[in-house]
Amino acid sequence: MNHRKIVKKTAMLCLAGITALTLAGCQGKEKDKNLITFEEEEQKVVNLFGPMEKTNPNAQNVARSAFDKTISIAEERLDLLVEYRTYTAENYQEKTYDDVTLDRVRNRMDDLYLLNPDTIQVLGAEGNLMDLSGLESAGNLRDVVRMANTVDGKLVAIPQEVVAHGLFVNQDLFDKYQLELPETPEDLLECCRVFQENGIEYPIGANRWWLENFVFAQAYADLYNGGNTQAEIDALNSGESKYSDYMRPGFEFLKELIDRGYIDAEKAYTSEAIEGEGPDFLAQKTPIVMAYWGAANSETAYGKPGFNLKVIGFPSRRGPMPVVSMTGYGIQADAEHKEDAVKVLDIILSDEALQLYSETNQVISPSKNVEVACIPALQPLNDRIKENVYVLGSNAGMKVEQWGNTCLIVRNLLNGGTVEECMAEFDRLQEASLQ
Repeated sequence: MNHRKIVKKTAMLCLAGITALTLAGCQGKEKDKNLITFEEEEQKVVNLFGPMEKTNPNAQNVARSAFDKTISIAEERLDLLVEYRTYTAENYQEKTYDDVTLDRVRNRMDDLYLLNPDTIQVLGAEGNLMDLSGLESAGNLRDVVRMANTVDGKLVAIPQEVVAHGLFVNQDLFDKYQLELPETPEDLLECCRVFQENGIEYPIGANRWWLENFVFAQAYADLYNGGNTQAEIDALNSGESKYSDYMRPGFEFLKELIDRGYIDAEKAYTSEAIEGEGPDFLAQKTPIVMAYWGAANSETAYGKPGFNLKVIGFPSRRGPMPVVSMTGYGIQADAEHKEDAVKVLDIILSDEALQLYSETNQVISPSKNVEVACIPALQPLNDRIKENVYVLGSNAGMKVEQWGNTCLIVRNLLNGGTVEECMAEFDRLQEASLQ
């Protein structure tokens, strides 16, 4: 709660207390004495559950303050309070954020939620999330956003930003060995061969979270860019097509990178994102890593490298391929303050609020009307996205959840599993989804 609202609420409570004492003191006095009563209007509240607390207006956390700024717009215009209810690991112990959000949405404990892709899919299929397609702001969404968050024909979640993943490369090292930036899987293999022959032990720095981007880029390059997207997804959801057939080329490529020693599988299996591979990349010991858009901006992981940084798409048969994922805000279908929650969401997703959010965070907006200039390093990735060339790493319209499941199966590969074992796991997941 900001200072202005604390003062306002405290003043109202004090006023109510003074009134109560005055009325008590008047008992027994003349009945014709004029008594002044004060009626305190109850303030409207919308309850938001998310992973972050409302921050101090002077806080340095850019991502949170950007969100808080858009919430403040809604609070002022609607004369209400958005109450943050926060996930903390200490409170929930063994439960993950996804576990907790599933429980809270199903039990109508809040109004508005920030949801990860897998929970969007589950809760949308259960009918626990409101259809947001009627929001005024929904008419401005990019096609990729609408597709990723539609379940059974209903738009059940909308993000404030689109997260694009790409290959972060040291352009200086590519220039040193006269290498073109890779566009296809074969290009990347050749670059890695040259780097390794020149003393770079592991050309690709990896962690346990983001190697699935190599898989998605190859698995779904044609599905999302071949003009037949919905029909192919329908065939996967019905069991007519197999996820394993799509995934196989990506897993075979990843296995080849591991077998040739271009990726340190043992280190990747245990490394956290950026913490594991970041120091070697910044020290110019590793020419290639993978990360998300925001990691290239100033004051972030790779925002101030001592070399010429470029961010490109992952190699695919269709050239460099951005991999896009996103969280989203959803409203409980029977929320206690549903009407006000809808108004809040429509304001924070308006082009005005998204322009503020995107400029503050330097991210890709879900609105097709909002464009933010990107730094030169991100231009190659941004160019592809502007051309509507991408694959989705998360898609609530697919019955088999993509991001989390693929990440876990990639870890099986890193731990010594075979491609066939990995494909068998996709088949098992698909069979379970059909039941």
